[in-house]
Amino acid sequence: MALYSRVSGSVGMITLQNPPVNALSAAVRQGIVDMMHRALSEPEVKSVVICGQNGKFCGGADIREFGAKMTGPPLVPMVHLIEAASKPVVAAIEGIALGGGLELALSCHYRIAHSKATLGFPEVALGLLPGAGGTQRLPRLIGVPAALDLITTGRHVTAAEARQLGIVDEVTDLNAVDAAVKFAQSVTGKSLDARRISTYPCPRPPDLDAIFERAMQQVRRSARGAIAPGTCVQAVHAAVTLPYAKGMERERELFSLLFTSGQARALQYYFFAQRAVSRWSTANGARWDTSKPRPVRKAAVIGLGTMGRGITVSLAQAGFSVVAVETQEQQLSEAKQAVSGMLERGAKRRGVPLAHDKIKYSCSVQAVADVDLVIEAVFEDMALKKTVFQQLSAICKPGALLCTNTSGLDIDELASQTQSPELVVGMHFFAPAHVMQLLEVVYGPRSSPEVVATAMQMGKKMGKVSVAVGNCRGFVGNRMLKPYLEQAFFLLEEGATPEQVDQVLEEFGFAMGVFKVSDLSGLDVGWKVRKSDGLVSPASTGTSARIRGGSRYSPLGDLLCERGRFGQKTGRGWFQYDKPGGRVAKPDPWLHGFLEEYRAQHGLVARRIDHQEVLERCLYALINEGFQILQDGIAAGPEDIDVIYVLGYGWPRHRGGPMFYAGQVGLDKVVERLEHYQQIHPDVPGLQPCSLLRKLAASGNPAIHKWREVIQKPRSQL
Repeated sequence: MALYSRVSGSVGMITLQNPPVNALSAAVRQGIVDMMHRALSEPEVKSVVICGQNGKFCGGADIREFGAKMTGPPLVPMVHLIEAASKPVVAAIEGIALGGGLELALSCHYRIAHSKATLGFPEVALGLLPGAGGTQRLPRLIGVPAALDLITTGRHVTAAEARQLGIVDEVTDLNAVDAAVKFAQSVTGKSLDARRISTYPCPRPPDLDAIFERAMQQVRRSARGAIAPGTCVQAVHAAVTLPYAKGMERERELFSLLFTSGQARALQYYFFAQRAVSRWSTANGARWDTSKPRPVRKAAVIGLGTMGRGITVSLAQAGFSVVAVETQEQQLSEAKQAVSGMLERGAKRRGVPLAHDKIKYSCSVQAVADVDLVIEAVFEDMALKKTVFQQLSAICKPGALLCTNTSGLDIDELASQTQSPELVVGMHFFAPAHVMQLLEVVYGPRSSPEVVATAMQMGKKMGKVSVAVGNCRGFVGNRMLKPYLEQAFFLLEEGATPEQVDQVLEEFGFAMGVFKVSDLSGLDVGWKVRKSDGLVSPASTGTSARIRGGSRYSPLGDLLCERGRFGQKTGRGWFQYDKPGGRVAKPDPWLHGFLEEYRAQHGLVARRIDHQEVLERCLYALINEGFQILQDGIAAGPEDIDVIYVLGYGWPRHRGGPMFYAGQVGLDKVVERLEHYQQIHPDVPGLQPCSLLRKLAASGNPAIHKWREVIQKPRSQL
């Protein structure tokens, strides 16, 4: 709704009321229309101020209405009513003016913003474009290049940048509503002819065609198959080439095209999925709303390698006091320098003070005796981690949380080394830890709900999206990665090349294909894991060389590592690079020859593998494992898996996540294709459709939000 009042005698105040962000719901839109008519009809009112309740102007459209029949006044006639008003209308922008909220502000004749306000058009992140004149008014106000930048990226701008661009008229450090009221009084009676943005001619720089061509090239590179950014460019182009009314028609056509697209549904699903994962539950019944987190003021990080350094920076930037421990003096010295550099760059980028004073370094584990929480980030070796947890259990104060950053080792085995296993959880960060948004919080059957809640809240304070998952080999993300990688290796054995597989996956929307990612991470990382699992054996020929435990196995990665080809770090891996540490992947003729020799040695005949087979075998094997994870109770719902894969593994956001994508393809289709490939490759168990997947497919392909009704109460397989 919207509240109406009169202030200073002659100013009509319209206050949006729809917590938490005053979204433009049907009731709010109706309130704005009714209150505008009232303000315009009252002779005593000479000007109008529109503001939002509780220090927030407006967060835009109410996304919850997108899936239902729209009611109430449409947004476009509402903003036209405001712009056409005969009395000055001033927007008092506090907190946020995003999406439809910014379009509302642009329909006002003047805009006053608080210095801490944030403005932007984030619709592109939901697979949409600004649909209430944003693509037509903004380029008229600030020019085409700046408008294209904001609309196609969805980036938010500060009030200071908005003032510099010309979006707002004034910025104040004081109360923005009070400033807007004074401003409204000062413009009473002035002509509004020059204040209606829709009447402005759109600037036409001489290199206009080149500007739009560059914009389209940029969105093609960055969008990776998402259609909304390119459609935004088309809408802005209409602002330049068509009269305002015709441009609005074109904007409406393009908005409708996007609104009904599968990509918009996927992006909006993902928007809600990110919020759903914070409402976590565990297999043993613990829930976020009944588990109170413990206070954490001082934290420690053990091990200052790449991950430990990133975790230290994340904690310090979040305001925690940090004890950073590295027992090797040389490593400690290098870590201090690296962490200092990361903090400086982060402070400069975010415009905040340095957090150097938050960190104390030590080469003694004894330094963690008084902390509230410890995150172990030593080398991924179970014996070493066990030793660390034995030490921590003896040193830390009673009640201190003991967390491990392991990417897949058994949390319960580590907990068993302590006197209080209920205080142990996994906090699996993703590299680089101070940049990546994802945090897997891994609980075991003995983990206290309080401890899980504390780790989840810690992640939130560090700016992470925390997802609670059960304990198993690889947890959720890396467990699903295994069959995906296996299929990629098998495709090479059968006739594909690394560049072919990567091209298919990148065209699907991944930022990098599986083999480029492997080169970036280092082939030796997986090799060490396979060696510890007893999978790497002396070279041999024939079928036996490619079987482990009765299942198909590809030793290709092992063979490359034996030749010192570890990826980017050595300048050679699945691709070749100009030098060690190089970043530009190029096809490697040596590797092609190596694959031919390998196939001949093992009696394999290369065949032509098409695009669809690459996509189906890699993605459906991964998806199948996701259903097994749901069946095992490791993840509480499909949203958890989808958020993990979008944020941690580069799954294209506009495809919603692997579980959502499976629903869009059709679960029966996924089952049918898995069965097809399993018949061809009976020695690959990962291609056998999971019973939960079969059950859901047999239930008529229910919508993803109804899967939980079909899934019986999860049971832990731990």
